[in-house]
Amino acid sequence: MNKLYSYIGQNKTTPRWFILILDLFICSFSIVYANYLRFNFNLELIEKNHLALQLTATCIVNAIFFMWFRTYVGIIRISGFKEALRCIAAVFYSFFFLSVCNIFSTVFDYQNLIPTSILIIYFFTASFLIFGYRIMIKNLYKQSMQKRSSKKRTNVVIIGGELNGSLLKRTIEQLSNHEYNVVAFVEDDNRLLGKSIDNVKIYTFEQIKHVVKSWNIKMFFFAKQNISLDLKNKIVDYGLSHNINVKVIPPIHDWIEGQLTMKQIKEVNIDDLLNRPTIKLANDHIKNYLKNKTVLVTGAAGSIGSEIARQVCSINPDCLILCDQNESGLFELEYELQQKFGAGDNTKIFIGDIRDKKAMAGMFADLQPQVVFHAAAYKHVPMMEKHPCEAIRNNVLGTKVLADLSEKFGVERFIFVSTDKAINPTNVMGASKRVAEMYVQSLQSRQFNISVDENGDIDLQGLNKPEKQYTRFITTRFGNVLGSNGSVIPRFKEQIAKGGPITVTHPEIIRYFMTIPEACSLVLEAGTMGQGGEIFLFDMGEPVKIVDLATKMIKLAGLTPGKDIDIKFTGLRPGEKLYEELLNKKEEVIPTHNAKIMIAKSSKQDYDFVNLEIEKLIDLGLNNKEIDVVRQMKYIVPEFKSKNSRFEQLDSEKEMIESA
Repeated sequence: MNKLYSYIGQNKTTPRWFILILDLFICSFSIVYANYLRFNFNLELIEKNHLALQLTATCIVNAIFFMWFRTYVGIIRISGFKEALRCIAAVFYSFFFLSVCNIFSTVFDYQNLIPTSILIIYFFTASFLIFGYRIMIKNLYKQSMQKRSSKKRTNVVIIGGELNGSLLKRTIEQLSNHEYNVVAFVEDDNRLLGKSIDNVKIYTFEQIKHVVKSWNIKMFFFAKQNISLDLKNKIVDYGLSHNINVKVIPPIHDWIEGQLTMKQIKEVNIDDLLNRPTIKLANDHIKNYLKNKTVLVTGAAGSIGSEIARQVCSINPDCLILCDQNESGLFELEYELQQKFGAGDNTKIFIGDIRDKKAMAGMFADLQPQVVFHAAAYKHVPMMEKHPCEAIRNNVLGTKVLADLSEKFGVERFIFVSTDKAINPTNVMGASKRVAEMYVQSLQSRQFNISVDENGDIDLQGLNKPEKQYTRFITTRFGNVLGSNGSVIPRFKEQIAKGGPITVTHPEIIRYFMTIPEACSLVLEAGTMGQGGEIFLFDMGEPVKIVDLATKMIKLAGLTPGKDIDIKFTGLRPGEKLYEELLNKKEEVIPTHNAKIMIAKSSKQDYDFVNLEIEKLIDLGLNNKEIDVVRQMKYIVPEFKSKNSRFEQLDSEKEMIESA
């Protein structure tokens, strides 16, 4: 038996002609056996001439159907159930053909070549033997592989997969050449406790520790797609702390032609552990509003702008205008939209600088946008701390140009994409975005007398022309997005790939994270639900400690923090603060119909004051007067207090003046 296992396990492929001859031999044996069984094994009753003719006819007919169905081309040891059924189908067709011949023989008063009773016995015997020897070889191969790999087999657990558990088990074991041994399923349904799938027992999530200790588990496979984020993190953390590798299996409908490949089995990505549950927004309402509009997206080549463009393009608006200075980024985005959504002539590309009033005015005049999503901005804190005048020219002047033109050309809605760094800003970038927020709000205040009732509804009073001629100015704020250009996670991945160290600014620094699609869904929702003048906030979930994030990413890469990869603390960068805030000290939160979206109730902005001071600020920025620019920002935004920055001296100066 050991020699048989050894031979079968050598992965040698049997020639096709041998398989064909073996199948024909089985059919020949079956017809002989059928004759003996039909005549109770009485050799005298069997006519040798008739038996020879039956054997010849059976071999010829079966050879034809075996070649038609190509039953001999499969590799038996790894063939599936469908291939075995194909062999039975070939035998059935031969049986059916010979039965039809018998019918014609009866009609024309000829003697039947093969009696029907013998044909029936032949069919069941041949089907059983042809199907059976294939299953036998398949099982012998499986046992031989298990025997060969018994010393190095890895015990694994499948998390979820109740509906397709048997398929997942077989697939994982076959893909790994039987080096993986599925010993347990883990499900969150207590009703399944104690039951089994393919002789493998089902456990609950609370029993994972027991399973790991009992079976010496070395790998988790996540097959459940809708597992809660908290539970997934707990399982991954437990696995990493016990040197258990964690992998993710894609849903079965994503398998390539129904087959899973090793390339599709991925390591758990840090994005999967930070991902928040998908927020279901009023998609129908968004579609109904935008599908007949001309929509402008600025900063369309950036992380946020490009995702807004994708989501808007999927709605198929009348016209989508993509504006950016980055021609390569716009070229790639246009190609992507063409491939994914079939975007054509209704997608317009405009390469231009949002600070160029003449160029922007020409675009508004020619293309007549009805909805503007303004996502263009400089966003990197340390860079803007070094270049405050550029921050003003782009983030403030650019926003002012677009907002003024939107009002002039009767744009229905202007949605400004801001940041949580605009809240109690400690850096130039955040302060510049807060100044831009104030200007956008002041434009709304100039059009309406705005008041917010206790339900969060905006009352529009004092209209002196039809409401539809007004532009609704809306602001959205959110924090860090996963995978954006220059964000912390791609940087950590790059540092791990290079062997470290990972650089973290401070051991106590924390940040909020959201996905880019979530952030952009908020922007689209705000664009349709906002009545004008609101600042929309997003439920950012729980904050993440950056050093913990770095540690988990190292472990997910199969490395040990402090041994394989070091974590180096570099100190806070200019303008950086430990904790991002969600509200200004003077703001209150008002809920909306969506529990994940809130409105920051902020003070009304006086247009004359804000416009006058911003004009001064822009003039200073255009003349490259850095200190005066920051001083003016601190005047416009009193809560702007610099941290770890060369501009902290201005705060001391301001305090001395106020005390005097």
